[in-house]
Amino acid sequence: MLRAIADILRQIGATLAAVVALPFRALARLFGGASRSGRRTGRRPTRRPGRARRV
Repeated sequence: MLRAIADILRQIGATLAAVVALPFRALARLFGGASRSGRRTGRRPTRRPGRARRV
């Protein structure tokens, strides 16, 4: 019984998250940004500051 209630609440939360994210994704697309912030394509990895480079 509790598991069914938890599943329903999880589905409601996922739906609310999707609805809240829609305007932000639209704004990101409008301004040319990537709608998925997790993607890091085209960026070179940065070195950690303070580390010496081996030659």
